[in-house]
Amino acid sequence: MRKERKIKMKGRISRIGSYAIASSIRDRHQQPCITCTTFNILAPIYKRVNQKDQNCRESDYRPYWLTRNHRILDWLLYERSSIICLQEFWVGNEELVNLYEKRLGDAGYITFKLGRPNNRGDGLLTAVHKDYFRVLKYRELPFNDYGDRVAQLLHVELAFPVSQRRNDDIRQEILIVNTHLLFPHDSSLCLVRLHQVYRILQYVESYQKEHKLKPMPIILCGDWNGSKRGHVYKFLRSQGFVSSYDTAHQYADADAHKWISHRNHRGNICGVDFIWLLNPNTYRKLLKTSWSEAVFGMFKYLLRRASLTENDAFAFLKADSHDNYITYSGFCEALRQLNLIGRCHGLSIEETKELWVQADIDGNGLLDYIEFQQRIWNPPVSEQKDVNGNEIRNDGSNGNQEQTIGFSVKNAVLFPPEVEKGRWPEDYSLSDHARLTVVFSPIRMPCSKSIS
Repeated sequence: MRKERKIKMKGRISRIGSYAIASSIRDRHQQPCITCTTFNILAPIYKRVNQKDQNCRESDYRPYWLTRNHRILDWLLYERSSIICLQEFWVGNEELVNLYEKRLGDAGYITFKLGRPNNRGDGLLTAVHKDYFRVLKYRELPFNDYGDRVAQLLHVELAFPVSQRRNDDIRQEILIVNTHLLFPHDSSLCLVRLHQVYRILQYVESYQKEHKLKPMPIILCGDWNGSKRGHVYKFLRSQGFVSSYDTAHQYADADAHKWISHRNHRGNICGVDFIWLLNPNTYRKLLKTSWSEAVFGMFKYLLRRASLTENDAFAFLKADSHDNYITYSGFCEALRQLNLIGRCHGLSIEETKELWVQADIDGNGLLDYIEFQQRIWNPPVSEQKDVNGNEIRNDGSNGNQEQTIGFSVKNAVLFPPEVEKGRWPEDYSLSDHARLTVVFSPIRMPCSKSIS
């Protein structure tokens, strides 16, 4: 059975991931492609080995976790992706850390690990292959929040030049982020996860400004602990990011049921592992605007979950006001009742004031019914997309814009293959997450300026 399974796995992976394919794969212009793998490898300190005893973990049984992690490394090295992003990496165990650093290092990878604070035991590992990249900068981002989560940022340059046109080779730089967001144990933690993504995007934006970087591809990898139906997904989409797997398979934002990547400790199956791509030709609205829209979206979701209609929601926000408008105090009271403020992981006073400023369109210090509709209940949606699903800028100046290199999504595969059909195989034991690998092909495109 195991031998048959291995043959089946190799046949599937050879479509994009084996060394023989990945090392020679090129696009139609004979440009080398890069591959990226993200994988939550389930830290042994979290893996339950006895359903009757929930405190019995794999970390107590060295032969178990050692064998499983050797198998994980076997597959990672068989695929030989250009970029490897791992979550739930057991940084607290020196033997396991040495194992990964030794085997990945011998295979030509440069590795970076980052543990979660407060002795959580697990963390992140990001590895890039020396044949493909030169590392320019490495940064660590602790969120310092309720979930003790972290992120890694790598600023890399392709080791080979990319041709824009004949006799015109350029060095292409990329920003790579690896993270693992908080698990939403209850709905009040959804805001924490949204905050974590906001922190990542703020950090990336400030890093680009600090180093005066031109627009370049940004790849966000990790376990986002939320599906395509969630607020984090919508927030990233509003900033122009596309889900590489969905782009490769031409799935729409509404196709949340097409694939899965995780079976959680409650037995629920869902798609939570993503490799996000933002190309340098992508129009980006102000990050602060996207953040406000995301919080307002969460606000509306909570109001509707309370079975409030549009009119009921407006009346709820008015509180005790007898006039037909919402005051700032009524707005804050509604946020408090919905657990969006007043908690250690809720909105700050500054964030609450900024939301109010965004909602108060005419700046008179009050929200009337039209402002309530336009900012909270039924905000306008306007976006233009290219053939890859990217939101693009259409200002009539493309012909005069500076040219740069971005990526198209050439292929994407989840393993085990059953998850691509929305099923979780009972005989899969590497992790409680699927492994996602994406092939990116460099393409020439106009360079769009972000709104700032």
